[in-house]
Amino acid sequence: MSLLNRFAPLAAALLLLPCPLAAQMPGDTTALAFHGFRAGAQLGEIARQVQQLDGGRLRCERAKADRRVTECRGLLTSPELGGPVELWVSAVDSVSSVLTLSGEVAGDQLDAWRSHLETTYGRVGARVQGPQWMMQWVRQSRMIRLTWRVDASSKVASVSLVDGRVLDAWGRERARRAAGRSL
Repeated sequence: MSLLNRFAPLAAALLLLPCPLAAQMPGDTTALAFHGFRAGAQLGEIARQVQQLDGGRLRCERAKADRRVTECRGLLTSPELGGPVELWVSAVDSVSSVLTLSGEVAGDQLDAWRSHLETTYGRVGARVQGPQWMMQWVRQSRMIRLTWRVDASSKVASVSLVDGRVLDAWGRERARRAAGRSL
């Protein structure tokens, strides 16, 4: 009897068993996103999301050191985010490499951000470094990080979305160009 035939009944029985882990696993975790903003999004998509959230505009400028890099800023006053937050985007060839939403937050706003991320991507432990706390989720070269700091008068929090694939490709291209110039 072949190995396949010997274990086929066991494999079939295992497929019929309920899997509690599957019920706890979040959906697609590779496309890390926060309130419609996602790691690796095109600038046009980000501008539309800003417009949709509060009618604002994304202001962008090309970097002087590398014309492939665009830096964008915006201010969002969307109730969906819980209050006013600043948006900062660094994009390479119009694809976001790093996108950060940050601002002074109320306690319930920070709790809502943390709850949203844990519900979507799973529970992770918070790490502390000095006065700053951080929670991080990584999926296939992408990262989303919630960072917050509490002092006597305020809470400041940020959510950063990083696409490592965009950053890695940009770094390889810069290295290739630098090697070509040195020959």
